[in-house]
Amino acid sequence: MDLALWIEFIIKGFILIFAVLTGFAYLTLYERRALARIQTRIGPNRAGPQGFLQPIADAVKLIFKEELTPARADKVLFVLAPIMTVVPAMILAAVIPLGTQFTLPFLNRPITLYVADINVGVLYLTAIASIAVYGIVLAGWSSNNKYAMLGGMRSSAQMISYELSLGLCFVIAILLGNSMSLLDIVEAQKGVWFAIIQPVGALVFMVTTLAEVNRAPFDMPEAEQELAAGYHSEYSGMKFALFFMAEYEKMIVISMIAATLYFGGFREFWFLQNTWFSVDQHWWLGPIYLLLKVVVLLFFMIWVRATWPRIRYDRLMAFGWKVLLPLSLALVFITALGILLANQFGAVYIWMIPVLSIVAGLFTALLVNMSLRRKVAHA
Repeated sequence: MDLALWIEFIIKGFILIFAVLTGFAYLTLYERRALARIQTRIGPNRAGPQGFLQPIADAVKLIFKEELTPARADKVLFVLAPIMTVVPAMILAAVIPLGTQFTLPFLNRPITLYVADINVGVLYLTAIASIAVYGIVLAGWSSNNKYAMLGGMRSSAQMISYELSLGLCFVIAILLGNSMSLLDIVEAQKGVWFAIIQPVGALVFMVTTLAEVNRAPFDMPEAEQELAAGYHSEYSGMKFALFFMAEYEKMIVISMIAATLYFGGFREFWFLQNTWFSVDQHWWLGPIYLLLKVVVLLFFMIWVRATWPRIRYDRLMAFGWKVLLPLSLALVFITALGILLANQFGAVYIWMIPVLSIVAGLFTALLVNMSLRRKVAHA
């Protein structure tokens, strides 16, 4: 490994960290303005033109806010917990391809638009994503606070429950792409996005990711009506800002992963192939396409927060174990069956997958509806 490669890695890493941190800052503004629009309010509009400097004002406020540490807290773990939460959210983005490659002028050196292309990139994502829960659990335990501890325990139970369905959604993308490399999965979607072939799988993936990042209506670990502020009750100042940063960075990275696995990643719409708008014609279109898809997926998360109320904790767990897990297993079976039949009898059988998956999704929704009606009748 030569010196130039090390320099390339370092520069790419700094650019990626800067992009994610800038995205986190302005995602907070994007969410507040979108929520205000949905709720017929104005939203932040005082700090700078159209409130554009509001994230900077928020950062300055948190930097100068007094930091308090409980007297009986475990000091080392209390400081370490926010770091353990925010770091995995940043390093997840290292394997997500932002585009193809370009040649650096004057040096004739090809530069790829990703930090690393790992042949088991999907496995890397699942491994790193599961580390973040340690930070939340340690934050609850080290605070020596009952509410914080309950929030940490809720978070660990919720993440374990929904990670099973999330992992099966990863399996669907691996089966369709015939690879665990994210770059290969994106290239496999040149003809058609996996969200078209497996629409219910894409929807289940988005739902489970909401639970993974503790977003409404799955934000039970920090349910303020029950747990004050949950696992970060005792945190203030920049330590609290790190938890805040981790949530929004995970939203961005999860949206990038969803776009990569199911919505073509940095590729253009399939009907724009071999046109001026193709990534194969202009490499700089790749990051733009990915950014547009991420913005749309982030709006989906914000819209869900503005629309759905927080659900009861026992129903949240039942939804993960009794609804999403069986449905995810059925979707994996349907996907594998469709691929097998397509390989044996012709490519037309691949369209069995969306038909059967929609049937499975509707059947699951019908069962959930019947169950809820029975509970209402017995109440």
